[in-house]
Amino acid sequence: MADKVFRGYDQAALDAEYDNRAKVADAASHIERYTADSAAARQNLPAQLDLAYGPGDDEGLDVFPAGPGAPVQVFFHGGYWQMLSKDDFSYVARAFQPRGIATAVVEYSLIPTVDMDELVRQCRAAVAWTWRNAQSFGGDRERLFISGHSAGGHLVAMLMATDWPAFDGLPVDTIKGGCGLSGLYDLEPIRLCYLNEVLRLTPDQVARNSPLALPPGGCGDLSLLLGDREGPEYQRQSDDLAAAWRRQGATVATAALAGQDHFSIVAQLNDPEAEVSRHIQAQMGA
Repeated sequence: MADKVFRGYDQAALDAEYDNRAKVADAASHIERYTADSAAARQNLPAQLDLAYGPGDDEGLDVFPAGPGAPVQVFFHGGYWQMLSKDDFSYVARAFQPRGIATAVVEYSLIPTVDMDELVRQCRAAVAWTWRNAQSFGGDRERLFISGHSAGGHLVAMLMATDWPAFDGLPVDTIKGGCGLSGLYDLEPIRLCYLNEVLRLTPDQVARNSPLALPPGGCGDLSLLLGDREGPEYQRQSDDLAAAWRRQGATVATAALAGQDHFSIVAQLNDPEAEVSRHIQAQMGA
């Protein structure tokens, strides 16, 4: 009988829980559509591309304005912190721009070119830049919200837990609300599964970068959405974070969306009328 490495999982079972491309038969087709739809979005929507929020080559973001005084949605892509880029997710602007919401899609350096601490720092810097520069693209920095998918959901929760005055002298409520889609909030099983061959997470990094182990910050409400076709570990990740942060006074909504899997859920952001799009719009009061 194989040894258990995390909760009731042996190594093979834990690896399988986090192998999303193996679990979803048409994963590759979804990713191809992300890229194609994003190229079309950049061509067809008003955009300010490759704006630098920091000195590094990967510290940039694309903005899709929506007119003067628009609320702002900042999106963080997934890819297990080691794959994909902002250029694969420009299409998410289609969920927001038609509703008068400006969209920023963030790039960050991928592991192993940086470690998890630096990756999270870059994403915090991207939010700080957006808050300070929102007026330059017609955005209202007092209505700044964030969302992200998979590893991007992890980043959303890390940003919601950030002490913004300590980080960059920003207001404690810099972020007015966030939405994680099929996110990862407990990095211990990630450290123990096949993904750590690239990520090289240490126990200390897991402790610093697991939202489940951190107190919620002074930001707004958090939504945790995932598809009902996700595996039990992804469901546990969302349920455990919701329970932990609610015990500390945070407002956290959770939902498992019918018929959605790990890749289809974020594809909904290509349509402003889709369930995920409408949920985030409602969170923003749009």
